[in-house]
Amino acid sequence: MNNPDYHIVTLDQRPDLMETVSRFCGPKWPAFMLEDPVAIKHFDSIYEQFPQYQQVVIEKDTDRLLAVGNCIPMNHSGDTADLSDKGFDWILTEVFENGKGNISPKLSLFALQIVIDPNLRGQSLSSEVVKAMLTTGKEHGCKALFAPVRPNKKHLYPITPIEKYIRWTDADGLPFDSWMRVHARLGADIVKVCHASMHIAGTVAEWESWTGMQFPESGDYVVPEALVPVRIDREADTGLYVEPNVWMHHRID
Repeated sequence: MNNPDYHIVTLDQRPDLMETVSRFCGPKWPAFMLEDPVAIKHFDSIYEQFPQYQQVVIEKDTDRLLAVGNCIPMNHSGDTADLSDKGFDWILTEVFENGKGNISPKLSLFALQIVIDPNLRGQSLSSEVVKAMLTTGKEHGCKALFAPVRPNKKHLYPITPIEKYIRWTDADGLPFDSWMRVHARLGADIVKVCHASMHIAGTVAEWESWTGMQFPESGDYVVPEALVPVRIDREADTGLYVEPNVWMHHRID
């Protein structure tokens, strides 16, 4: 991508940025989102094993990191019916535990996250990163890009069922959710909800530490930045958050 101020490279082109990229992403998420055990176990491996699929947006004059897009290839039929209800966790498990990351004729690209410098949101960087993913997918023979999209306004409506939320539209008939809208404008279709994309459990004390809240009794709690309530069980000393995402499908010609 050509832009007078920044450009997009992959980590195999700029391996010197690997540590900077890894440090860039974590602080942009709420603390509890960094506690998914599948991500803790496998996420850093994407940088080591698939650097050619990691998109990095850098300022031309300074090399300042502006955005990161992470995706990995998977042996997959390309059939939307074969997408798991486990979403994000399923992608990492299939690739790093079930041997689905090897190159084959049936190759699809799976997006994991796009992280933008908060000061630069609203400047179309996310669209440019998705476009770069699609270009990378085409270069490597992928027939589709699948994304377990985390709707970025759903946390404002945590009680609304996600099946209803994803049907909301704006005046132009596009998705109400701005992150889903980015994908839709680039040609993606909404496939279905993946109800258990991430599974985050901890003790009550851990959840209080992660959220800065107190949970005096058992029940469901609305937590800032969480897409659905967190279930607290004080007798069992557990808190559980099961995050739903939305599968969206880009065709790669």
